[in-house]
Amino acid sequence: MVIDRYRTVSRKAIKAWCWLLCLLPLLVVYRCAAESEPISMTVTASAYNSLPEQTNSEPRTAAWGDKLKPGMKAIAVSDDLLREGLTHGTEVRIKGLKGRYVVLDKMHPRWERKIDIYMGEDLDAALQWGVRKVQITWVLAENEP
Repeated sequence: MVIDRYRTVSRKAIKAWCWLLCLLPLLVVYRCAAESEPISMTVTASAYNSLPEQTNSEPRTAAWGDKLKPGMKAIAVSDDLLREGLTHGTEVRIKGLKGRYVVLDKMHPRWERKIDIYMGEDLDAALQWGVRKVQITWVLAENEP
């Protein structure tokens, strides 16, 4: 009788652990999905070119060493946006523009809530863009808090 009771308790415990082990991956997936919800923010957006008078003596080299080429969909971000999770390599959607832009450059620390859209060497396109408010959307990288 004691042995039968032990077997019943053991079977229940094993079933409980099996359920827990089966549900654990689902909880992890749920948590990851919750963390990867898009973040949206309205920022000021200007445009910049690969020209020495707008950058420095190496106008095609971005802050992290990436080489910029005309036609790339790249942006520079202000320091406060870096702290919001817009780190190097983050893909960003800009409302009103097609495609995804990648964070490849940083702006001078004096700017806040601002992005600079890379427009290659097309000065006219950058001037036509001017400065405007846009909505940007991105997803935090997995290693971000």
